[in-house]
Order: sequence, then C-alpha cells, then structure tokens
Amino acid sequence: MTDLRFERYFSGKARDYLFRSIDLALEEDGPDLTAMAVFAPEDRLTAAIVAKEEAVMAGLPIAPLVLERMGQAEACSVTLFAADGQRVANRMVVAEIVGPAITLLKAERVILNYICHLSGIATMVAKAVAALAGTKTRLLDTRKTLPGLRYPEKYAVVCGGGVNHRLDLAEMLMFKDNHIDRAGGIPQAMAALRKSYQGHMESMPPVEIECRTLAEVAQAIAEAPKRIMLDNMDEPTMREALAMVPAGIETEVSGGVDLDALAGIGALGPDFVSVGRITHSAKSADLSMLLKETTA
Repeated sequence: MTDLRFERYFSGKARDYLFRSIDLALEEDGPDLTAMAVFAPEDRLTAAIVAKEEAVMAGLPIAPLVLERMGQAEACSVTLFAADGQRVANRMVVAEIVGPAITLLKAERVILNYICHLSGIATMVAKAVAALAGTKTRLLDTRKTLPGLRYPEKYAVVCGGGVNHRLDLAEMLMFKDNHIDRAGGIPQAMAALRKSYQGHMESMPPVEIECRTLAEVAQAIAEAPKRIMLDNMDEPTMREALAMVPAGIETEVSGGVDLDALAGIGALGPDFVSVGRITHSAKSADLSMLLKETTA
C-alpha cells in the first residue's frame, strides 16, 4: 500500500530531515548484541504491528524507511494493512514485516517509537477537529514540536485532520509581543519590516500580527496583514475583536487553548485556532510488535 500523502509530504528537505532523525535513532540504539548472540544471520521472523486501542494512524510508511536506512530493504518485505489518517480498531494488525531476525529486533523499537508517537498526535488532533465540526474554524498546530521531529509531528497533525501553521520562522513572518514591544508598537514594527524588504517587497513572506488588546487589533487591521492572531483574549474581547476584522484578513485564536474550549471558540467564527498541546502533550498510541519465527 503506497501512501501518496506521505510521499508528497516527505519530499525535499522534509525527507532529508526524516532520514536524519531515523539515522540518529538507529545510531542511539547501537548494535543489538543480544540478538546477534541468540540468532543466526539466516534466521527470519515475521513481525505483526498490532493496535492495542482505537487510534488514528500516522507514520506507518516510516517502517520500510527504517529498514532502508539499515541497508536491509531488499532482505525484508513490508505489508501495510492500514493507511495514515485511518482510524483503526483495537487488536487490528496494521502492518506485517518479514525479514532477518537480527534486523527486525534492532528495528522494532525505532519503528514503534515513530508510529506510536505520531499516531498519538493524529488521534488527539482528530478529537480536536471533531470538536470544531460544523464551524468554519480550522485547527492549526504550532512550533511546539520536539527538536528534530517537526516534520513528522506536523505530518501527524495533517493525518488527524488538522492544518499546518508555518514550518519554520521564514515561511510566515509573525510579529509577536517581543517584536512589537521592542519596535514600540505594531505600526513601527511593520515599518521596520517593510524597510528591510525595500526594493523587493514581492519576495516578502505573508505576515501575521499577534494582538493582545482591541487597540492592537485596530492597529493591525490598518497594516493589512495576511492574518491577525488574537492572543489570550477572553470570550467577550475575542467576539468584539473578530467583529472588527474585515473580510480579506484571516483570524486566528491562540494562547492556552484547552480542547474543551474548542467548540465555543469555533462558534465565534475565527478562521483558525492554534493549539500547542496537540503536539507537545499528545499521549502515544498503544501499539506493539508481535514477532514469531518463520521459515519464509
């Protein structure tokens, strides 16, 4: 089963980052000396990856990539019985791997670490997206990701039905409180930015402005950014702020958003709500790898 979404997402530098994280994980584990002592090179195992709870899958195509990075792709066969983004039932076999025993025993934990972690994110995201059902508000992730795992974690957000915010600091220019305070205000911050792009404004990435007060919202509107973020506002202030923003400027709610608050925020009608906990606090999905000897 080829996952085209995975292939499209992990191209270019995203694929390079993924390979580097897999290589580091394999290097951290070192050689499996116990497996090498007990199993002969010709011994083979069949490994079934089994869901031990209902979950939304993410990261299944990483399994063959781990074997590829080990130089063992040709010695192993991988069959995926589920696709990323699919909700699977408890006890479902989501993948099967056949290969040299020493290879599978070394790869086991690395493969499970990815799939369990990413599927946990996708499962939490799916729950959050369901809370926004019936509204126009889309769920955004943040840059609150584990170092070295930003692309896999943000991919898991997409698998769960969420939307990626900027992947790095250059993809969208965001004025946050520190920038605004240092510049002396939103107009001054935008003037400094435009000056830095003087002569090549067409190359300037889209701009988002974080606002803490209604006065800042008014200032931000005058600058006509792509998006205005309403940061840590209570519901009455948020409602008033959203009413101020004209069509053509996107709105985003952010700041300590709890999953229980999503339905209420969606009812207010912002374009986006960003939630850091969908990556930094997602519980890993429970999957295991069951191995048995095979003569295949």
